[in-house]
Amino acid sequence: MVEALGVPHTEVGLVVVNGAASTLDAAIGDGDRIDVFPWGPACLAPNSNDPYAGTPRFVADSHLGALARLLRMTGFDTLYDNCYDDAELAALACREHRIVLTRDRELLKRRVVRLGCHVDAIEPREQLVEVHRRFDLRGRMRPLSRCLGCNVTFRRVDKRDVLDRLPERVIARHDAFFVCDACERIFWEGTHWVNMRQLIDRLVGSAHEK
Repeated sequence: MVEALGVPHTEVGLVVVNGAASTLDAAIGDGDRIDVFPWGPACLAPNSNDPYAGTPRFVADSHLGALARLLRMTGFDTLYDNCYDDAELAALACREHRIVLTRDRELLKRRVVRLGCHVDAIEPREQLVEVHRRFDLRGRMRPLSRCLGCNVTFRRVDKRDVLDRLPERVIARHDAFFVCDACERIFWEGTHWVNMRQLIDRLVGSAHEK
């Protein structure tokens, strides 16, 4: 009945029937008073055995590629492939205990989807703020630790091992280097790195000011 009113089950945190805590699969009787409360991070105990507890992992639908890259920029494991159909994406989320991010409410109504978020914002930066606020991500960020394109965690490499792949100006100015083992690109803390960190600080700060 909740979903018949247009609200996916992923938006529900607590159901109370006639004053007692209940579940979404409870049968409804004539005259029942039903109170439905929204989902929030407090619905997951961080130290429980729930596979969704702890640092969240995401899978984004075909409309949210830019958001996926921004979540990777803040250090979160986020899968994205615009070739996923709804059934594949839902099955992947269930199998790997990932949170579904989507602009499609019907996707969130699939029974196998345990956790998800209908992203209301249109602009990618506002979407990032929305997801950070929804899942209280600030304390679990690892900014600039993951490849934006491959979703693979960076590996620290010795400068001497990559000298032949670096421009002379970079060799002269930097000593810390990282590699993505998927695309084999080399990264260092240059101007682009600093600009991304400043963007993260602004976006995430605004997520917790509102």
